Amino acid sequence: MVTSEPVIKVRGLSVGYEDFLVLKDVSFDVYRGEVFIILGGSGCGKSTLLKHIIGLYQPATGTVVIDGADIITAAGQARRDILRKIGVMYQNGALFGSMSLLDNVCLVLEEFTALPREAMEIIAHSKLKLVGLAQAVDKMPSEISGGMRKRAAIARAMALDPAIIFLDEPSAGLDPIISAQMDELILELTESLNITFVVVTHELPSIFTIADRVIMLDRQRQAIVATGSPEDLRDHSPDPWVRQFFNRQAEQTASS
Repeated sequence: MVTSEPVIKVRGLSVGYEDFLVLKDVSFDVYRGEVFIILGGSGCGKSTLLKHIIGLYQPATGTVVIDGADIITAAGQARRDILRKIGVMYQNGALFGSMSLLDNVCLVLEEFTALPREAMEIIAHSKLKLVGLAQAVDKMPSEISGGMRKRAAIARAMALDPAIIFLDEPSAGLDPIISAQMDELILELTESLNITFVVVTHELPSIFTIADRVIMLDRQRQAIVATGSPEDLRDHSPDPWVRQFFNRQAEQTASS
């Protein structure tokens, strides 16, 4: 259930690499229990923004407050406490190829808990079952499909029962049927576990299926250019470019 309580507060965030800024002075909230989409055209900074939100990179300016604590300034145990509250699925799954799916999930538990191995395996089994991989726990990543690898990565992201899970392009490289199954999984986990999802994607069918709310980034303006439900932005945005994006319309030229 989506609440009016922000679980993530981003304020005045400017991000980029070295001296080049991709986004300037970005601010938004993510509410507990919602599926929140970060979208935009190629090169607009979607994945870059996500990596700054989860603390992989230091922003030029701004704050990212997750469940009341600023991940940008947190260090030591305070930072570990924040990281325990989030899970991440990277674009290609980022599973360790030399480890079984079970061991991939257990790795997170080894890093953040002092549980005995038996308890870790019980948790790992339960997480893999949640994503439909109960029969594949002993498989290596190379032995399963791309869609299954992404499901396994979501299971690993859920290992510590985080309140928030970040997904970077969960449907990328998947055929339409597997992509739809991924959408169903996200909705099931949101409903059953009340997980907040922050999803980077540009896949319109997925966006219209799973999103409660979206922010749209623009590379040229280096900013958020639209916020709202995908249906509202498609039908009512005052920005012609935003409407074109959601309606999959080619940009109109002066001669057309």
